Amino acid sequence: MLPRQTVLESARLNFPPVKAETKYLVQWLENSNNVIGKTEVLVYPTNLLAELKLLVDEGGKNLGVLDPNNQLKPALKSSAVRFVDLEETGLDDFSGKLAMVGPCSPDDPEWNGLANRISKLARNGTPVVWIQSPPKKQDKLWPSFYIVPQSRAVVVVVQPELVADLSVNPQSQLNLIYFCKLALNPQPSALPGLPPP
Repeated sequence: MLPRQTVLESARLNFPPVKAETKYLVQWLENSNNVIGKTEVLVYPTNLLAELKLLVDEGGKNLGVLDPNNQLKPALKSSAVRFVDLEETGLDDFSGKLAMVGPCSPDDPEWNGLANRISKLARNGTPVVWIQSPPKKQDKLWPSFYIVPQSRAVVVVVQPELVADLSVNPQSQLNLIYFCKLALNPQPSALPGLPPP
């Protein structure tokens, strides 16, 4: 190798099925006995999104999904999570336990009046996880996620990067489950290391 050159290699590894996040140590060998490197790898169960069934599933009518770009529905279907497709039935008439909206942006046809429809849904008692891109023109910092209380439920607004590549990214799946739990059971913010008030 010449100076300032980097060699990148890739390897496909198979890990045994796990029931929870599990740490493995991969050792890279040269000539079968000389360790030339080590890599820590986190392995996750393949059915993380199945936890959503425990949160909302009662006949498939309690989770509503409005997903204009088909980024949530395939991952939910592959995890056998039943839901009401709100593109077919409409967001305004949904009265289930939890709604997920997005990822969406101002360019999507559903965007017009969407904030009012989501607010109305939460005021009627259905918590919402809204995956929304921040405005293109920003004059202030935009949090990665935040809670907006309504009269009877909350809306958790989430930037799409936190749930990107949902079907293959375990961290995105864990994030989505966290946001759903937060919408269903909102907790007040607290300083790190201190319990909520």
